[in-house]
Amino acid sequence: MNKLKIIALLLLNSFLCIIVKAQEKGGEGLMRSNGKIFVVMAVVVTILIGLFIYLATVDRKITKLEQEK
Repeated sequence: MNKLKIIALLLLNSFLCIIVKAQEKGGEGLMRSNGKIFVVMAVVVTILIGLFIYLATVDRKITKLEQEK
């Protein structure tokens, strides 16, 4: 049982080391250096604004239909 705990801890430690290594500063600068992160953010914001406007218009139409009945 003791060996099983040690093996489990070693595997967990190895897994955590891999995760930490994957999150190091390597590919993070690629989007920022090319300036494409701003394009991506502009597209996301545009899509979100469009969705909110669509939801507002649908809500108004539904409210109008509910009041007519």
